Amino acid sequence: MPLRMSVVLTLVAARDRTMLPDGVIAAVRDAAGGGTVTVLSPAEAVDIACAVPPDAASVTAALAGAAIDALVVPADGRRKRLLVADMDSTIVASETLDELAAHAGLKPRIAEITRRSMNGEIDFAEALRTRVGLLRGLSLEALEATWRNTRLTPGARELVATMRAHGARTALVSGGFTFFTGRVAALCGFDLHHANVLLDDGRALTGAVAEPILDRDTKLATLRRLATEQALAASATLAVGDGANDLPMLCEAGLGIAFHAKPVVARAAQHRVEHADLRAALFAQGYQAAAFLSD
Repeated sequence: MPLRMSVVLTLVAARDRTMLPDGVIAAVRDAAGGGTVTVLSPAEAVDIACAVPPDAASVTAALAGAAIDALVVPADGRRKRLLVADMDSTIVASETLDELAAHAGLKPRIAEITRRSMNGEIDFAEALRTRVGLLRGLSLEALEATWRNTRLTPGARELVATMRAHGARTALVSGGFTFFTGRVAALCGFDLHHANVLLDDGRALTGAVAEPILDRDTKLATLRRLATEQALAASATLAVGDGANDLPMLCEAGLGIAFHAKPVVARAAQHRVEHADLRAALFAQGYQAAAFLSD
């Protein structure tokens, strides 16, 4: 009787910087003690079936520093029925609050607070109140200007559209602001979005944010609530994010992906994407690139 393959090792190359050559695939397969290789996207992504979880150090050594991510997932139940995604530096390529601060000449100061907050060095809620307070009096036009310069992370639309097409519910849950999440959700096709509310007087920001603040506990609670509403086990959920306020939901989800994450998050998360774009979250679920949708 053939040995049952219990896990899958998915390799994904950063397609804007490198390719996934046959030699590397073979080296990783040998290091992992793997079997059948399934091509998900030529020169970009493959699955390697494994009887047991491979030794991470051996896989890393076989990759030899290439810009290629390796994700190990159970062979069963790979396709998830719920996606909960962070926005800043995840679904969009920037930190929208930092970019907003640039219009007040405060980007370096506020970006440093953001960095410390996202790395878990200071309390998220207090950091958010401090940053928003510094923007008191900033014209609402700055919000529009920031939005005009906001760009989606490559693979974001494909991730949402493909999962929705296969019956998954998708939610954008951010410690940022509804001004941006509403627009990003519409652009990507998310079913719903949750974020904080910036307060203004009709002309400018008041320097306050509506309470209660959406933080790490709220993100985790939202993941749990949405899973319960759909009668889903945690194993059927996917969460993706980069900051310390994402870590609880990343640890709870069946597939929690730390995406180009801050050091404290990368160290704690089981699954990391450090090189590739958001297409990696689809490859990790066993989707082939030919099945990807973008709208």
